Amino acid sequence: MPLHAQSRMPAAQWANQQLPDPAQEAEAKELMESLRCLVCQGQSIADSDAEMASDMRALVRERIAAGENPDDIRDWLIQRYGRWITYNPPLDTVTWPLWFLPLILIGAGVWLARGRFRRRKES
Repeated sequence: MPLHAQSRMPAAQWANQQLPDPAQEAEAKELMESLRCLVCQGQSIADSDAEMASDMRALVRERIAAGENPDDIRDWLIQRYGRWITYNPPLDTVTWPLWFLPLILIGAGVWLARGRFRRRKES
């Protein structure tokens, strides 16, 4: 039964093939490593074997080869799939808790520990 779920379509041209220009391939690789696979969720599209990741790798390489800026490609993918697709979400009003909540929690822990140590010194 799972075999019927596999696509019979051939992989896109640039899905598993590097770009001829090493500088462009380096840009594409860096971008692909910063994008999360929509199927695997725990892997980047550079590492995933999922068909969707393969299509996204091909898309990234095609756009890089066409001279598009990696940041513009990332922004387009974020608009299409949401902020979740990137491992490095932009800092804005929606994502600020991701960036500042760990600092706030560490600060609260230090404040609580300081209070505990003061009580022990006074006893």
